[in-house]
Amino acid sequence: MGKATGVIGIGYEGQDLETFVDGLVNWNVRTLVDVRLNAISRKRGFSKTALRAGLAVAGINYRHEAVLGNPKDNRQGFAEFGSAEGREARERFLARLASDQSSAALDSIADLASTSRVAIMCFEQSERHCHRHEVLAELRDRLETLVNA
Repeated sequence: MGKATGVIGIGYEGQDLETFVDGLVNWNVRTLVDVRLNAISRKRGFSKTALRAGLAVAGINYRHEAVLGNPKDNRQGFAEFGSAEGREARERFLARLASDQSSAALDSIADLASTSRVAIMCFEQSERHCHRHEVLAELRDRLETLVNA
């Protein structure tokens, strides 16, 4: 089997750090990109410094991209998948992803994912109810463009 590339999404809800990192190792993830607006957590091991250290032990790089985070006042709608509130929250977030800063971060991550496996992380277990769903869709579009260029 060739070198694993591309992007996957993962939420740490309901996991401890050891199980979470073991899963990343099994997926051959080389870099974890944290797309929480604020890389803090009440869950032990998942705040920025502790997470970076736990990943480093497994040889996984850590990168925090706050610019790809979902503002607190826009999070409720993501839980309402398919509702008017959910569509509006996604539209607001997609407008945020269209900014120059977000676009540059997405391009950089896509370049990285073209040569190694990258995991996009947030808290929510269900990707459909998380903004990382939109981040992953944007990244996959960019990766397809890179592959077909």
